[in-house]
Amino acid sequence: MEDTESMEKEMTPPKEIRNLTEAYDVILTGATKEFIAGYPLDDSYLMWLTAEYGEDNLLKIAYAVLDGEQDEDIWYEITGNSIHVLWTLYCENTGMKPEMQKNVAWTACNSEEEIVISFTGDFNLAEDWYTMERYIDAKNDLSECIDAELLREMQSADILMMNNEFVYSDNKEALEGKAYTFRADLERIQILEEFGVDIVSLGNNHTYDFGEEGLLDTLDVLDDAGVAYIGAGRNLDEAKKIVYFVANGKKIAFVSATEIERTKKYTKEATEDAAGVLKTLYPQVFCEVIEEAAKYSDYVIAIPHWGSEGTLYPDASQLRLAKLYEKAGADAIIGGHPHRLQGAGFINDTPVAYSIGNFWFSTGTLYTTLAQVVISSDGKLTLKFLPCVQKDLTTSLITDKTEKDEFYHYIAAISSNIGIDAAGNVYNTKETEREFLYNSNDSTTPVRGGRDNDGFAIDIVGNRIE
Repeated sequence: MEDTESMEKEMTPPKEIRNLTEAYDVILTGATKEFIAGYPLDDSYLMWLTAEYGEDNLLKIAYAVLDGEQDEDIWYEITGNSIHVLWTLYCENTGMKPEMQKNVAWTACNSEEEIVISFTGDFNLAEDWYTMERYIDAKNDLSECIDAELLREMQSADILMMNNEFVYSDNKEALEGKAYTFRADLERIQILEEFGVDIVSLGNNHTYDFGEEGLLDTLDVLDDAGVAYIGAGRNLDEAKKIVYFVANGKKIAFVSATEIERTKKYTKEATEDAAGVLKTLYPQVFCEVIEEAAKYSDYVIAIPHWGSEGTLYPDASQLRLAKLYEKAGADAIIGGHPHRLQGAGFINDTPVAYSIGNFWFSTGTLYTTLAQVVISSDGKLTLKFLPCVQKDLTTSLITDKTEKDEFYHYIAAISSNIGIDAAGNVYNTKETEREFLYNSNDSTTPVRGGRDNDGFAIDIVGNRIE
């Protein structure tokens, strides 16, 4: 009896939609809030959609609603753009809701099959610091400081983000009493162009090293150079800013905040009328930012500055905050501050790189990485580590097979419940039974704390102790 009823149901054709007016009515009256991502769709939007993508595609969407197949991915499958991108395009083309156009960048990808977002850890362009002394000795040739193959990888990323742990300013009055203060001359901003940087994080404990004036100078320099930034601003609203990139029909949000400093008050928190950083020691505000980003994007990438310098493993606060960020809507979490690589892990489906370490920052020989978030055309998000090493103030991509093996075994050893394949893709071993070349559950590689890869003692920021 049940089989007969099922067959009859399958053979019954859906109600015919005879014209566009009926199609519009089906969508406007039958679409769930989840299907339209909460956007206030109306006739005007549907007429625009029809003009841009054709009647046939509009009818496909209407029939999907009629048949109860209200998966948000249908918008992307039919038009090549997600509902978030479609709404952004609609607002741009019609002048509706101009706030939807704020902080949105459109980027062309190298492949229609994937979006590659690359991340580096700490880099430092401060005057009289080791990295810039190396750069000057190399006659301002960046390829002498970042090897050519790694530099090509950075420049070829669809989106490149770096942690800007210093200020650009002519103000030379550093905060009194602070052990490390980092200031770059204004013209050093051109190095970001050489890197291929699209966006930087200012949510860290050095963007206020030269007071409010130094931070304001930094914001002006980045604005003039066309480099997006998150995590700090001229006031609290700007520090809470979400930056969106549209790539391959998907909308990706970037947000940043700093947990550091936890006790000292050198780095000022932004207020309604004063410049500063967005802080996340008490995470309610940053979680609200993540929630807001999730409403208007397909993916949210959170960039926290957290943890303890010189440590190889996430501390209790990092673990606690990561869970809160995931719950708020983060799809990937890329952390920094400890000046060491820390392990990776997963919270449900969200990959977490707890710290991607120093990228070009210190004198010690240390593993580092060009971390990547790769989003495939089917919507899958994958965390990936490219193996790198910082040695003699030059950062290089590791290409030797034995050295690559050592790098990935090391990452596995400082991680929990992850597997890494030969390409550096990171998987949750709790969710798969496949075998991995590098598995955190059986890695016996020794880890290094107070010494670098060459066995020399190093301080908390990764410099060799003479």
